[in-house]
Amino acid sequence: MPRVVVISPPFSSHAQPLSVLAGALARAGAEAHLACAEPFSPLAAQAGVGFVPLTVTRNANTGIARRTEQGEREAARLEEFLESTRQGAVPALLTQARHRGEDMLADPETVLAEVRAVQKSLAPDWYVVDQLSYPVTLALHCLGLRFATFCPGHPSYLPHRPENLFGVPQNWPSAIRPAPEDLARLEEAARANDQAFTDSFARTARRHAPDLSGPGRAFSLASRHAVVFNYPPFPWLPRRRTPGRRYLYGGHCVPLAPESPGRVWEGLVRRLRTQYRHLVLVALGTFLSARDDVLAALVRGIRAHRPDAAVIVAAGDRVTAMAGLADSAVHIAETVPQRWLLGHVDAMVHHGGNNSFTECLAAGVPAVVLPFSSDQFSIAHDLERAQVGLCLDPTRMADEEAGRAIGRLLSHRPAGLARWMGTARSLGPDWTARHLIEAMGH
Repeated sequence: MPRVVVISPPFSSHAQPLSVLAGALARAGAEAHLACAEPFSPLAAQAGVGFVPLTVTRNANTGIARRTEQGEREAARLEEFLESTRQGAVPALLTQARHRGEDMLADPETVLAEVRAVQKSLAPDWYVVDQLSYPVTLALHCLGLRFATFCPGHPSYLPHRPENLFGVPQNWPSAIRPAPEDLARLEEAARANDQAFTDSFARTARRHAPDLSGPGRAFSLASRHAVVFNYPPFPWLPRRRTPGRRYLYGGHCVPLAPESPGRVWEGLVRRLRTQYRHLVLVALGTFLSARDDVLAALVRGIRAHRPDAAVIVAAGDRVTAMAGLADSAVHIAETVPQRWLLGHVDAMVHHGGNNSFTECLAAGVPAVVLPFSSDQFSIAHDLERAQVGLCLDPTRMADEEAGRAIGRLLSHRPAGLARWMGTARSLGPDWTARHLIEAMGH
């Protein structure tokens, strides 16, 4: 029985799928542990695996970004990011590029020491590391420890060619087409980050592992054995061939049967489904739920265009600001049991995050995607190409446009949804765990 430690950064959107994978590894015969910040220990208990306290970044998000306790600098960067999303795709991506060093490469020396301590106390056979936890990957490289890479976002997060730059979408959805001069500025910033990260990796490696071959390009550093993409195997994605390395497209990390959230939610959904023909879920993720202007436009548009549809909205810390739109057809909550609700709604509006996208596919729920930042533009492109939903530009979206888009999904099921739902359901965390254990030699 291999002993495996799954390391997650302290973000709900990362820890949730990684805890599900840890549970699947346990079911497949491994002794699995989730390593994350202390507030995420309940996820390990829920998955039936051990828990190891480990903090790998100063940033954190335990479910509602603005309410997560963190330093003044981290909170200020969050507000700067949210403001940039009002200006459009490239300003948001440029802001993320400026923040990248503080977000993703903070204190690699401390992280290396903490990973060394985990190895000494537990002696795992191998690790699974979130691909965006760059200091952890660097630590595992320097310590010569065996690990598998888990890519929590779009597969392009792991650049496959020298010209591909982390932070620059390789494909854009039809609704968002930045000007060439804006893309040039973004590419310049991304190229500078690429060099800065690579130089930092090399310096750390020279100090701690001078006898090992260098880590090379930082954003491309990954396991020599196995890379797991939490994503469907779309045929248009780049073909990756690296001798000795397995690439596993796991489809999604949704539990086989999401737990009921309790009688209150069950009663609410029962009432809405009885009184209205359709039910729509609106959730823009733990960071972007702060964009209550977009949430309000969505609610107004859906209710005006489809009065036969009820709406459930995840509004984070903006519930009070949204209170004027709540009525018998509109339920507004801080957080929602999204995985469970996807078994009860007819459509969803989300931001194009990996979890929401893959969870919708696994549930067979069509979606309207409003991409704001990160890999969301690439995911929105794939959603359109797979014909499983529609994409709108959140910086230019009018109420009426939002209502029409949801109306189209409620009236006409997207042509590709049945195909890709079937693919997603044939994969999943248990499939991934079995193949990952095989790829790692256990």
